[in-house]
Amino acid sequence: MTLVDRVRRRFTRPPELVRAVVLASADPDERVLAWGTLVRDEGWLVATSRGLRRVPADLPLPQAGEVGVLSWHEVGTARWTATGDGGGRFEVTPLTEVEPGVQARLPVERHALADAGGLPPVVRRRVDQTVVASRRAPLPGGGGALLVARRLPGQSGREWTVVFDDDADRADPAAREAARQKLAEAVAADQPS
Repeated sequence: MTLVDRVRRRFTRPPELVRAVVLASADPDERVLAWGTLVRDEGWLVATSRGLRRVPADLPLPQAGEVGVLSWHEVGTARWTATGDGGGRFEVTPLTEVEPGVQARLPVERHALADAGGLPPVVRRRVDQTVVASRRAPLPGGGGALLVARRLPGQSGREWTVVFDDDADRADPAAREAARQKLAEAVAADQPS
């Protein structure tokens, strides 16, 4: 991308439908940070101050307030693969809380972009900013879990959660107990003395 292209993009307004979705948000402070154009004129993938939104090109304007947002602290991973022509593919793994302190990975969401714009570095920065600390914990039987402390919007503290590498370990009492102990140790070590 040339310097002229970067300057032009910096001062280009988001598409009208993207602006309408963000204006219809329940959060009056939400703003567009970056967007990329999906392939085949399917719409846009949009990074906002709240999270990631997929805005369909054929969305009727009255339904702008119905476009969901994947909050930054609910993004487990976001992998970007560039194609060399200004586009590429995002593979985003959302997380969901299955019980207090335990999150599970949802199916990967794939977003093919014809033009990524400034989206990849913004997504990377926003996801990284939510993660305060993370560490791997081995579990009995050879499995593992990820212990993660994240910043949550509107909260001054951080929230520790565990994400099992294999969902089957969540049902194993020995693995659950080991993960619970590792999480308790991580939380205790995180507390100021």
